Amino acid sequence: MAAWDHLRATILRRLQGLTLQYETLLPYGLALLVGLAAGGGAIIFRHLISAFDWVFFNRLSDAFSPLGDQRVILLPVLGGLLVGPIVYFLAREAKGHGVPEVMLAVETQGGRIRPRVAVVKSIASALCIGSGGSVGREGPIVQIGSAVGSTIGQILRLSEENIRLLVASGAAGGISATFNAPIAGVFFALEVILRRFNLRNFSVVVLSSVVADALGHAFLGDDPAFAIPPHALESNFEFPLYALLGLFAALAGLAFITILYRTEDVFDALRLPEMAKPAIGGIGVGLLGLWFVDLFGVGYGSGPSANAMPSALTGDRGLEVLIALAGLKILATSLTIGSGGSGGVFAPSLFIGAMLGAAFGHVANDLFPDVTASSGAYALVGMAAVFAAAARAPITSILILFEMTRDYSIMLPLMMAVAVSTVVAQLIRRDTIYSLKLRRRGVEIEEGREAPLLQTITVGQAMARNFDVVSADTGVAELLEGIPADGQPRAFPVLDHDRKLVGILTPSDIERVLDKDLSALTVQDIAAKNPVTIFPDQTLEEAVRRLGSQGLRQLPVVSRHDPSVLLGLLRHSDVINASSRALAARPRPAQPAPAPALVELYGTEEMEFKVSSRSPLAGKRIRDIELPTDSIIVSIVRDSSPIIPRGDVALEPGDRVVLIALPSAIPELWERFGYHRRRRRR
Repeated sequence: MAAWDHLRATILRRLQGLTLQYETLLPYGLALLVGLAAGGGAIIFRHLISAFDWVFFNRLSDAFSPLGDQRVILLPVLGGLLVGPIVYFLAREAKGHGVPEVMLAVETQGGRIRPRVAVVKSIASALCIGSGGSVGREGPIVQIGSAVGSTIGQILRLSEENIRLLVASGAAGGISATFNAPIAGVFFALEVILRRFNLRNFSVVVLSSVVADALGHAFLGDDPAFAIPPHALESNFEFPLYALLGLFAALAGLAFITILYRTEDVFDALRLPEMAKPAIGGIGVGLLGLWFVDLFGVGYGSGPSANAMPSALTGDRGLEVLIALAGLKILATSLTIGSGGSGGVFAPSLFIGAMLGAAFGHVANDLFPDVTASSGAYALVGMAAVFAAAARAPITSILILFEMTRDYSIMLPLMMAVAVSTVVAQLIRRDTIYSLKLRRRGVEIEEGREAPLLQTITVGQAMARNFDVVSADTGVAELLEGIPADGQPRAFPVLDHDRKLVGILTPSDIERVLDKDLSALTVQDIAAKNPVTIFPDQTLEEAVRRLGSQGLRQLPVVSRHDPSVLLGLLRHSDVINASSRALAARPRPAQPAPAPALVELYGTEEMEFKVSSRSPLAGKRIRDIELPTDSIIVSIVRDSSPIIPRGDVALEPGDRVVLIALPSAIPELWERFGYHRRRRRR
């Protein structure tokens, strides 16, 4: 039996070593698979939208024909009645516009998204759009493609870094296939989802985007989303006008953000079942659609609003109608998403920008008829400028408009307006339409923020290099004789005769056999095989998450190229030591002196405190809380969702704060939080 266990452990170790050795190459191959899956999901989603659009605006509309024109009010209501229960009971992540949920998964969950989200999001969003919900299809497509990539990564048990990369690849593939925009899909994934540009990320995401776009060409054709006449810069005098349009676009984008989330707050405050709220929002959308049918759905392509944006781009709408449509689209989309509907904000941003730009162009043509282009040129530029202001994604905005129109002649004015709108929007409000949803949950993702302390320290910097190990063939009785009777219980990495890691022996392993005949037992017989390990180049944030999720007291640190080579041991006390040193090195005023070296594991405790409404810490940001240096915040749980403890995160009443600390810090922690909820010996 011992020989079989040794052979099994050796085979698993070799397989793990091969997997880790080639893990850097694996995403390149998987990107092709993710691209196919994301492209297929985009095609199915497009057909689902068309099918539901036919059901609602043909079959059901005909059935309600005795009601006259007022029958269109019922269609978004019926859609809401279906979408609400589907999202509530099957996958609440499918609520809303999708992209923030993907960003949250990348930021706090290692890219892990539940597989069912792809299916639920497809059905819920297609229902919402097909029944007249004033939303777009890019958010659902991103979430669907990302869920596919995440599922593949989880099935293959890839590292969090590679799962995140496959999530971004799925997002790129979805955007590429549905909008026929492979370049913009790549930059959307890098600029919005990953927010990290490097050669490896770029290469993997490009592969997925290309494959998805090729699949989209085969099933959806190669035509641009908007067939419009080419536009050109009439004179250099237009540059100031386009810059002014960028300013107006920034204000429109900020108004969209503000109204959207205030509407969401209004619906959150309603004392109604969550599943019923999308139908309430549908009433408002239906009433607006009775006035302007163009407010239903995406605003281009197919459906009752198929001609809305194309007519603005060709200059076929009057000034008053354009202004009304721009403002009412903000309201209609806010009602749809704020009430709990499912759909994206990209297409509404384009719609708002097209109407605003066309209206601006009409005025410019009237004032300066000899030196300005047609209103369609300004509509095209306005589309990109409003989205850039709302999402702070200028590269994506420029590229996706180019790919959706194939019009390069307007590129310079487009870049001018996008640059102005992005800068102005950033100066007025740092939150984007995506990141604000996360910040309201306590998750900060903005570039340029101070990195969380645990993200700045690697395992290799914190791990212990001097520690006791034990040989696999050591007798248990012999081992116990060498441990002092009053000594602290410890864990021992177990090595074979080649000094390779084969397991780990913990105090609980020893306790289980104390009533047996120890003379016949070796360490290999009782030690835990295939222990959870970590690599030296991973961050302490990943290590703490692994320690907490697995309920472990220590992690063997192994070589990424050969996981049987033991490099160090990481314990809770090592995390505290490294964090204390890093915290002391930061240029912060009035920071307590760092704790002395802490070398013992046991005696460290995991504490959990609940922030009460009367607590002096309620409303305080983490960076402003002076905790004992012998303690560190591991996580915050708010409304059952984990939050990474960044410096800008403010504690709220009801938050559960989890810390690890030495006994010396515990009295002060009790005093800080007012009381403790539970204490567990680690």
